[in-house]
Amino acid sequence: MSDRLAAAQAALTAGRRDEAIEHLIAAVDEDAARPSPAYRALVGQLYGAGRYEEGLAYARKALERHPRDYDLNNSYGVLLRKLRRQPEAVKALEQAIKLNPKAMAAQQNLGNVFLDLNENARAEAIFTKLVRLEPRNLEFLRLLARSLSKQGKVEPALVRLRQAISIRKDNVDCWLDLVGLLNEEYRSQEAEEQLERALGALPGNRRLLEGKVMILRRGGQGARAEAFMEEQLALHPEAAWLHYQLSSLIGDRNRERACALARRALELEPGNLDYATSLIENLERNRIGDEGAHIEEAYQLGLRLLPRKAEFGEAATKILTETFIRVADYEAVEALGDFTTVGRNWASSGRHSALLKQLSRIGNDDDRRELVEQHRIWGRMAESAAARRPVKRPPPRAPGGKIRLGLLSSDLRQHPVGYFALPLFDHIDNERFEVFVYSYYLGKEDPAQRYITSKVSAYRWSPEINVSAAAQQIADDQLDILIELGGSTHMNKLEVMAYKAAPLQASWLGYPHSAGLATIDYFICDQYSRPTKPEYLIETPLEMPRSWVALGKAFFAEREITPGLPSDRNGFITYGTANNPHKYNPRMLRAWARIVAATPGSKFAFIRPEGSGASFRRNIEAQFALEGVSPDRLVFHVIRGAHLPFYNEVDLTLDTFPLTGGTTTTESLWMGVPLVTLRGEMFHERLSYSILSNAGLGDLCTDDLDEYQRLALQLAADTDRRRALRTGLRDMIRNSALGQTEQFARDFYDMLHRAVTERAGARATA
Repeated sequence: MSDRLAAAQAALTAGRRDEAIEHLIAAVDEDAARPSPAYRALVGQLYGAGRYEEGLAYARKALERHPRDYDLNNSYGVLLRKLRRQPEAVKALEQAIKLNPKAMAAQQNLGNVFLDLNENARAEAIFTKLVRLEPRNLEFLRLLARSLSKQGKVEPALVRLRQAISIRKDNVDCWLDLVGLLNEEYRSQEAEEQLERALGALPGNRRLLEGKVMILRRGGQGARAEAFMEEQLALHPEAAWLHYQLSSLIGDRNRERACALARRALELEPGNLDYATSLIENLERNRIGDEGAHIEEAYQLGLRLLPRKAEFGEAATKILTETFIRVADYEAVEALGDFTTVGRNWASSGRHSALLKQLSRIGNDDDRRELVEQHRIWGRMAESAAARRPVKRPPPRAPGGKIRLGLLSSDLRQHPVGYFALPLFDHIDNERFEVFVYSYYLGKEDPAQRYITSKVSAYRWSPEINVSAAAQQIADDQLDILIELGGSTHMNKLEVMAYKAAPLQASWLGYPHSAGLATIDYFICDQYSRPTKPEYLIETPLEMPRSWVALGKAFFAEREITPGLPSDRNGFITYGTANNPHKYNPRMLRAWARIVAATPGSKFAFIRPEGSGASFRRNIEAQFALEGVSPDRLVFHVIRGAHLPFYNEVDLTLDTFPLTGGTTTTESLWMGVPLVTLRGEMFHERLSYSILSNAGLGDLCTDDLDEYQRLALQLAADTDRRRALRTGLRDMIRNSALGQTEQFARDFYDMLHRAVTERAGARATA
């Protein structure tokens, strides 16, 4: 043995891994012809140290010398998997298996990669073979159960897990997989019973106690989960997992305490990735106090975690993506993964809400089709899960009654969705319809919710109901048509639509893209917002004769518009936006910067709470600097909620793209500030186009980026038109389809009446 290898062995014996790695690296660098055991040792130690990129590089170098070494090929495949390069991992592991067909390690690793890829039937074939070879191997049984459950073969999966537990009752992983599968299937009582059995075998086990919390939460028993954790926390105040789980549970109701709990969990276990990302998420969502400072802290913590990205699961990737987007750090976003990879991973892991962040990243038709497919990946999974636990359908209602319309949303309250939907309640069609509302809102009732409740036949407010029970509740009401208004926004239950609890289902208002479910029949739009190609929608377009939205009375408050133009008072043009940074992207920011650069003396105003954060400001300034715009020409109005008065300081709004404005577009117009928009192909690229066209301002829309800049510069120079719009836009809106709320409601109910009666007619003649 060489001196270097001997020194490495001595360092390992003494527990000094980093030193051993340096000796091993030196050994193979000094002599590339080292025998394969030296390379195996180095690659194994790099893997154990989490240095996967280095491990992969040395594994590749080793295979150039020793291409038929089974262990090196297997390690190469495992490292590729760690680096999320699954297709390459398949090839490496298949090569290892060819070299040694009887060895099980590479076969198990290949099965795991197939699970990653959702090629679950192929994974099942591998683990079935391994279980035959070693029928008492608990890990093989667990992985076989996982491959079965991911195909919807729930009962066979449960059989395998129970078999594993009968072999060893002290295996926590087997218990947790059993309980978790029952929990995923909403068999909460069975899950809780099995967990108590597990705790009987392993009393006080932390992971099992944590599993109990998850069962209670999944079962819609948040109050029980909170009480249990508070009790445990009093007994075990230094238990990091309790701080973490309680933080996750109460965050929506008490964000400040959630932040404190997450921070304490990380203090107790500083290296725990879940606890770190929990703190990041809570900080990023904290609206109390200096929001920009919270985001800045979250961002800095996220940057410190970025070198560990090989350890990230989909949850961590989602949280960090959202945080990096909030500060416009697009290099960090790209470092987490490309558009296709992260989108498919989020979809495959059930994280529909993360897909909203994909809408601003599309750049061409291939991206558009990919975006639809990502939503379908999620949709197929949700449909498969719903099919395993179908609703029980009551006997048909007697014919001749009113149409029963259901509206599914947790945002029918003081929320933009509630404001846009308000005309349907102000002018409710009680002669033809019975209207049911389904909400899972966790907060307190507000005046808007009370008003809506007073107008409808039933307001089903069930904050802690699970998805399966929610679908059954809807089926029991025997609706004719169900419309979801929330997508996957917070506290909504989009998965309910997968159960097809009503014979007709539609999406409207809350999510600017197809949800992903084939069980949703219609997508409500208008002639302007309708996508240009059928493949950009999963559903059938259900087109309103005029605007697809109207502005409820909450929009028509007489918020003061300062007389005169800001450019008259200031001596320069001010462009601006109040849109959320998740609608930003580098191409759009550069376009805005070119417009500012082409307007002598002009400024750009960001009306956003992120503006108090140093990194947000620095990153925005850097984007504008690329087009020659200096930082002194950027204005940051730090505000959330009460932002409308700041439009009095803006001459012209520049719309975001490809994800255009909606609420912000209507607000800008209502405050007398015109807007130019870049129209695209998909629904979310045409929201402002619809609003402007319905308001009589279609000439401010274009599908050409150069024309977008020309329109902005032309309008900035047209002082007379801007002055006329400043004082006249409100009347234009009131007199347009956007303001004619009674006509809008009549159109909406007529449209639904036709859809329901046409379906009934089609069934009668079938």
